[in-house]
Amino acid sequence: MTILEQIIENYPDEDFLSADGFDEAVIGIDYASKRLIYSISACLEILSTDMSASDAHEYFFYVVAGAYVGEKTPIWCEDY
Repeated sequence: MTILEQIIENYPDEDFLSADGFDEAVIGIDYASKRLIYSISACLEILSTDMSASDAHEYFFYVVAGAYVGEKTPIWCEDY
């Protein structure tokens, strides 16, 4: 069971905004805002399976992390 699946199971009444294709990169939840927290390094690793590391970095920071989609916008954790 992924961390995302565990979070959804533990918070059945909450609606979470998840980033498509990055379920394996979820590392937790912000308790106060009920927003999902994603590992940036895991997201880059996921993207790097289909593109170069440089392209993955550019795509992630401009398209994924750069998008504001409302109050439930995920939190992106800079982890090294």
